[in-house]
Amino acid sequence: MTTATPATPGLRIDQLDFRHVMSHLPTGVVAVTGVDPTSARPAGLIVGSFASLSLEPPLVAFSIARTSGSWPKVRRGGRFSASVLAEGQDAVCRSLSRKNGDKFADVPWHPSPDGAPRVNGAVAWIDCEPEQELDGGDHLIVIARVLRMSTGPGEPLVFHKGRLGGYRETIAA
Repeated sequence: MTTATPATPGLRIDQLDFRHVMSHLPTGVVAVTGVDPTSARPAGLIVGSFASLSLEPPLVAFSIARTSGSWPKVRRGGRFSASVLAEGQDAVCRSLSRKNGDKFADVPWHPSPDGAPRVNGAVAWIDCEPEQELDGGDHLIVIARVLRMSTGPGEPLVFHKGRLGGYRETIAA
């Protein structure tokens, strides 16, 4: 068990302790995908921080590491799609999490009306347009307007305590 860390000004939180504590919060796994206009190729990444932000106007928010090489490509394309991965789509998550190579080589997808890749078999998809980026330390906080959305069958893929799985199996472990 990790001991509580006091919130003292100037006290540095250990990054490994921070990761360990935050791993106890289950998160959904979302593929954020678009088309890089420079290469006309699909670009994408995985986020575990995707959340609804506002109903009026409909906005979502997520965070991206400042070091991401994929987010600038998606952003350049303007509109993008967020696919909520389904239980069993672990391989899709691993593919889109790669730093190099063709991330979409093994990812079945179809284009949104704006041309952004939507992952086949996702339990939901949300087409968006970036509105704003805010400073989030070593991350950017992206706020995006929802343009269209829908759901499909199945349960979401969940990341919990360093593992991917279905909601019931990751929470029960």
